[in-house]
Amino acid sequence: MMKAANDFKTFILRGNVVDLAVGIIIGAAFGTVVAAFVKDLITPLIAAIGGKPDFAALGFTINHSRFLLGDFINAVVSFLIIALVVFFFVVRPVNALMNRRKTETPVDPMTRECPYCVSSIPIRATRCAFCTQEVPPMAATAMAQ
Repeated sequence: MMKAANDFKTFILRGNVVDLAVGIIIGAAFGTVVAAFVKDLITPLIAAIGGKPDFAALGFTINHSRFLLGDFINAVVSFLIIALVVFFFVVRPVNALMNRRKTETPVDPMTRECPYCVSSIPIRATRCAFCTQEVPPMAATAMAQ
């Protein structure tokens, strides 16, 4: 029983589990703030432009069932704002950082396209194995790179 408790303690205190928990909590809090921003500021502006006093109450009824279109639009706008923030403040900076840290050298191509049949042929080939057309040899500088 003690071994299981120690294994559980090790699992919980691992860095990635704690980081994930913090990320989820911060993400939920951020989602709440964005939802309030959309509901309390953005949609009233849209409602003022559209001439409706309460955008969230916008909806329609079919067979005594109420469809709240305004709430749905609030949720969509909230999602788009969150996605926009995540893209510009997380995805783009991480991609830029990863591109700077990239240390791999580009791989020399081993094949090229035949200009006649667009098949893949060896870079040093002078005749296409597929259409049997003579192809111009690659320049010496292109093969050296």
